[in-house]
Amino acid sequence: MAQESMVYAKETFEVGTEFILDSRSPSSTFAVVFEDDAQTGYFYGLDMSRTDNAIVDAMHIYNVDNVSDKHIPSEASIVWSADGLKALLLINNHAHAVFDFEARRGYCRNGFPAPNSSWTKHSHEWDENVLRLFD
Repeated sequence: MAQESMVYAKETFEVGTEFILDSRSPSSTFAVVFEDDAQTGYFYGLDMSRTDNAIVDAMHIYNVDNVSDKHIPSEASIVWSADGLKALLLINNHAHAVFDFEARRGYCRNGFPAPNSSWTKHSHEWDENVLRLFD
């Protein structure tokens, strides 16, 4: 029987209030962190086997000032693919970012900022097809 993608972390938060949701891969040394620092929302990809800085890349999700419904509680979820090498950030069941650790690539809706060039040669440009990695 084929394994399926699963939600490994889920929590309600209010945009603009300091918040962290993190999750480690169920089968690899990778991890992800979604952070709202009260000004911006970022999604970080980490390799926990690194002895220096574990963060391999980071993607901008939003500026708090630009979120029109920030007063309404939101739900953040982190989904890992069956192989534990891809992580998806959902906010209110809407895909905002993906880390594909196997391909050394990140995708986010606004493509910002430029990726860590020592980790990847790809941009952060969004591609709807990336969601197929979680089928």
